[in-house]
Amino acid sequence: MSWQKELFARRLPRPGWKRLAVAGTGGVIVIGLLGLMSDLTQLPLLVASFGASCVLVFTLPEAPVSQPLNVVAGHLISAACGLLIAALLPVTWWSIALAVGLAIVVMATLRVTHPPAGGNPIVVMTAAASWSYLVLPILVGVLVVVLVGLLVHRLTGTVYPIRSPRPATEPLAVQPDTATRPDTAAQD
Repeated sequence: MSWQKELFARRLPRPGWKRLAVAGTGGVIVIGLLGLMSDLTQLPLLVASFGASCVLVFTLPEAPVSQPLNVVAGHLISAACGLLIAALLPVTWWSIALAVGLAIVVMATLRVTHPPAGGNPIVVMTAAASWSYLVLPILVGVLVVVLVGLLVHRLTGTVYPIRSPRPATEPLAVQPDTATRPDTAAQD
């Protein structure tokens, strides 16, 4: 296969009808609910990255980046990185780039990467948002995404969040280090 075909080859398996229905329904419910809440409260709750979070939570619920901790922490961390850089530096193309890079590094370091959240520093900095932006719309919005995700997946029988493997009932036997045992060191 040529590198061009390899570059544009589809890697995801074809989703079944149930997954498609769940994904579309979940996205409609989350964005519809946030839009309705915005209208009723006159508070801005819709953030573009929430749509991207819905794509992951509802089409790839088994992916590590789709897990509740990643969704919540990823959005909060990324928005906070944007707010921090905006507080310390002038808002320019390079400071926005720095904030996005910082958000990526912090999410990866803390193992809570959530790709849609990578756009939050751009939004935060170009909109001149205040620290309250972390609560409204970020925290409220991501809680809606996660709670609807949990509910929809529970109702449809989809495992979400993924379950960690249970620890073995018996601890693994520890193998002695033969390099430090005096009786084996002499045999080398």
